[in-house]
Amino acid sequence: MSESSNGHPAPVEATDVADAVVVGAGVAGLYQLYRLRALGLRTRVIEAGAGVGGTWYWNRYPGARCDVESLSYSYSFSPELEQEWTWSEKYATQPEILRYLEHVADRFDLRGGITFDTRVDSAAYDERRRRWLVATDTGERIDAQFVIMATGCLSVSKAPEIPGAESFRGPIHHTGHWPHEGVDFTGQRLGVIGTGSSGIQSIPIMARQAVDTTVFQRTPNFSMPAGNRPLPVEEVDAMKANYLAWREGQRHSGFGVPIPEPTLAAFEVSEAERNAKYQDGWDRGNLVSILAAYTDTLTDAEANDTAAEFIRSKIRSIVHDPELAETLSPRSFPVGTKRPCLDSGYYETFNKPNVHLVDLRATPLVEITERGVRTSEREYEFDAIVFATGFDAMTGALTSVDIRGVGGVSLKDRWADGPRTYLGIAVAGFPNLFTITGPTSPSVFSNMMVSIEQHVDWVTDLIAHLRDRGVPAVDATERAEQEWVAHNIEVGDGTLYPTAESWYMGSNVPGKPRVLMAYIGGVGVYRDKCDEVAANGYEGFAFVPEPNLTRA
Repeated sequence: MSESSNGHPAPVEATDVADAVVVGAGVAGLYQLYRLRALGLRTRVIEAGAGVGGTWYWNRYPGARCDVESLSYSYSFSPELEQEWTWSEKYATQPEILRYLEHVADRFDLRGGITFDTRVDSAAYDERRRRWLVATDTGERIDAQFVIMATGCLSVSKAPEIPGAESFRGPIHHTGHWPHEGVDFTGQRLGVIGTGSSGIQSIPIMARQAVDTTVFQRTPNFSMPAGNRPLPVEEVDAMKANYLAWREGQRHSGFGVPIPEPTLAAFEVSEAERNAKYQDGWDRGNLVSILAAYTDTLTDAEANDTAAEFIRSKIRSIVHDPELAETLSPRSFPVGTKRPCLDSGYYETFNKPNVHLVDLRATPLVEITERGVRTSEREYEFDAIVFATGFDAMTGALTSVDIRGVGGVSLKDRWADGPRTYLGIAVAGFPNLFTITGPTSPSVFSNMMVSIEQHVDWVTDLIAHLRDRGVPAVDATERAEQEWVAHNIEVGDGTLYPTAESWYMGSNVPGKPRVLMAYIGGVGVYRDKCDEVAANGYEGFAFVPEPNLTRA
């Protein structure tokens, strides 16, 4: 019988013993493996895909890009890596980001610690032994002290809630699970359902191929031009020379992107000055310049509407047909409270005679048929259909695994009324289980690279703290979790986010509890709180003593 790292016998059902199991080999999983190896921990990374990359392995749809500038969307842990890698564009494409992550895996010799083409089915905590048993779909049973969920916030895709997909005679593709060999729509009649980020990025490219494209829109989205361009050598060199200061600015900013903090409210300036400020943000081509232009943009509905109306005026100036422009103009939610998008010619695409928009608010979807898509008004015939319908965000990848903590309680049941965590990192009653960029942390309100590195570093420091003191397990306390959840709600309720029906609120998944799932208090503020918790001896955590295995 093998022994675990703390000398206790491994359970007979285990086929392997590890100090830590990391689920996912994307941005978070790769860095977590790097950090745990440096501690000398035997670490197993389990990855469902055939390669590294996570989101950037799966999301290969046409036009897939990051919406954070590539010079900022990169690891900061290795100055050598920062200097040797050179990004080619302002907003890197999926293939370039995947090459970067593959380079990281090779440069730091990480692939040997990863088991590919394997899914984690379950993880059960053994209270008596203070350890987890992790089961995979290949039959492995791994006995581990720590389980770290690096599963990503947008990794479980969802289809539209209409029947009949299995009856369609042609191919149906989901942007979140795009064929790796690509898809050619040349000469085809294409139907696209969904106008979120993946739809807005992919529709202009697919419409250039297809002979005819029909877009089904339930809720119009705010989008701004990305202004993507090749990066000149001098711009790249200037950033490489300034990375140390830039990274520090990222870590203490509001959204993980350093920008000047606003000092004025929207109505403290004239309309002309406001519009000039918004125009500057529009021209900069990033997600935050307009949203962070004034102190009250995300807290006051009237202030927010000045920014929203500016963007709607841009839509009207781009789309030739006034009625179509109005259909594409969001009016049912404040700008920023649904994920805003960056695009390359999205609105211009609707000026083409072979591109059509169906307003599902006026004529709802009824079913997918053998020939295409039926709305309440008529049937549309297609050769191919694309679902750009998004994800079961934030919690989907966590609750899709059967995770059971103290007393056999499942995480899915524990979160039946919405996700509850301490700092977005730990869940009371689930000792030694950590969630990287989990619910109630900044996560999707941040440059994910910044928040991922912060979480991985924090979790790694906590694990080192436990091992240095011979403590087998740590658990968030109920009180700390309750207080953090209440704080997350309080901060969120001070903004306009809860007024929107968005995936930030879980509203895109029928039956999902409607709660703001990410922390909007700011990346820097959140980091300070995490640092304070650690400095106070990991305040809010209970240290679980060594088990007495001699008892019956």
